[in-house]
Formats: sequence, C-alpha cells, structure tokens
Amino acid sequence: MDSVKKRTLFATLGYFSSVAILLSFVYWFLKNEGFSESNYLIASLLVLFLATGWGYIIAAHLLAPKVEQDANLSQLSAEIMHELNIPLSTIKANVTLLEKRMDDEKGLKRLKRIDDASKRLERLYAELVYSIKKEIHPVQKESFSLLALLEERIEVFKSFERNRFHLKVDESTLYADKIGFEKTIDNLLMNAMKYSSKDAPVIITLNNAVLSIKDEGIGMDETELLKVYERYYQVDKHKEGKGIGLALVKTYCDDEKIDIKIESEKNAGTSIYLNLSNVAQLLN
Repeated sequence: MDSVKKRTLFATLGYFSSVAILLSFVYWFLKNEGFSESNYLIASLLVLFLATGWGYIIAAHLLAPKVEQDANLSQLSAEIMHELNIPLSTIKANVTLLEKRMDDEKGLKRLKRIDDASKRLERLYAELVYSIKKEIHPVQKESFSLLALLEERIEVFKSFERNRFHLKVDESTLYADKIGFEKTIDNLLMNAMKYSSKDAPVIITLNNAVLSIKDEGIGMDETELLKVYERYYQVDKHKEGKGIGLALVKTYCDDEKIDIKIESEKNAGTSIYLNLSNVAQLLN
C-alpha cells in the first residue's frame, strides 16, 4: 500500500473515530442534562465546531503533499521547456542559415527533414507539458478555427508522403481545449493512415456540426468495434502503436461532451463522426 493510500486510510479511521466520540458525547450530555431545544443546540454547535476543526486538519494533511507535488511538476515542466528551447532554437537558426547558402536540391531536402523533425520534437514536448499541467488543474479552453487547425495537422501528415487528404470543411470556430483537440485529430488521422494502403485517400468533411474522418482501410467487424476504446487494444497487432490512441480520443470527447460515433466494415474502411455542437461557437 503506497503512502497516499495509507494517509487516506488513517485519516478516514481517525475521522470516523472522532465522529463516534462526538456522538457519544452528545448522548451523554443529553442523557444527563435532559433533552431540550437549548441543550440540543448547544451539543450540535459543539459537535459542528469540533468536526469542522478536525476535518480541516485532515484535509490539510492530505492535500499538502498533493499541492507540493503539483508545484514541483509545474516547475519541472517549465524548466524542461526552457532547457529544450535552447537547442531547438539553435537547430532552427542553423537550418535557416544553411538553407540560404545551399543550392543543392538533395541537401535542401535533408535540411527540410531536419527542420520538420525539430518542429515535431518541439510539439511533442509541448504536449508533454500539456499532459502534466492537465493532471494538476483544468486546461483553459480557447476559441480557434477548426479549418486552420485541420489544415495545419494535415500539412504535418503530408510529410510522411503517404495518403492523400481530401478536406471539405467550411470556416468555423470552436471553443474547447485546443491542444487536446489537436491530439484527438492527430490520433484519428494517424489511425486512418496506419490502417489504409498508401494510395487510399482520407476524407475529412463537416456537415451540420458533425466532423467526419473516413478511410478505405482494413475496417473492423462488430466484435472489434466493441473493444475499440479499450486501452492497449489493437485491431492489427502487427501495426506500430500502443493501442491507446482511441482510448485517449474517447476520454477527451467525454470531457468536452463531444459525441463520437464509429462506423466500420471489415475490408471496407472506417468512418468516425465527431458531433461538435457542444463546442461550436459558429458553424456555417
């Protein structure tokens, strides 16, 4: 049993014991002094006073380590980002400098890969900090363009030189946890690519506040669909991944009250629908 569970158990037993003692006191007081409205009020006020004080002591005992841990995590995440920004900035600056001086097409392509990789690394650490902060306190929601976000994420996945993307989404504004939404889209697009052939398109559309992502991949049968949100479950275990993508997507959608629906057929592809009505500020 870890220390947190031990403290919680001891605090619970202590509080239970104190309440039992206070109730015994009330019984003794009323039995000896006689039951009356004034005596009942005196006993009740004393019990409430002592229970409040004891509850405060227990809460402080339990919460103090958590507050200290949260503060340490916040400081650690800030220090990580600060330290990482230095080498990442150096890489970007040197890539820009070399691009200006290089005429070789192959060399420029290599530099482009280095720049893309540094941007990906920067984003991964930003997501790490986001995940840490989310554990400490609720993430602030913000307004953002759905179309711009989708275009940005698609541009990133185009660098894999795999599937074609067909985007049919009008300009619209959402109000939600933006980084969490980006991670959701990334997971869905990655799955669409991973379980499709390289020449199969991924189609993204928006109709009546419902965002759909469709692929022509291996699809799933009814049994697989029932397990699809289970953590560590993978439809194809030969594919790269840990099987937590859709579990994270489902958690985010539940938090943001986004209704998610999956339709799939074996060897005929998968369609995922996100109802964005609860996070939409303006949908055309």
